[in-house]
Amino acid sequence: MIKSLNNLKQGEIGVIKAFKGKGEVRKHLMEMGFVRGSDIKVERVAPLGDPIEVKIKGYSLSLRKEDAKQIEIEIK
Repeated sequence: MIKSLNNLKQGEIGVIKAFKGKGEVRKHLMEMGFVRGSDIKVERVAPLGDPIEVKIKGYSLSLRKEDAKQIEIEIK
């Protein structure tokens, strides 16, 4: 099942399948290590849903909800 990263719950793991964003947003996410085929785990979601803390390639990163909406994930 494909979902946007912002819809995953704490503890869920998935694989990055695609990006909705274009231009600078996409470039910024890819520079941070968000590339197709990478495993990603949602470590924590703030009480109001923003930011979302994820683990990717051994690193913990925080994303704004708007940026997380741009990343499509297939849940494992």
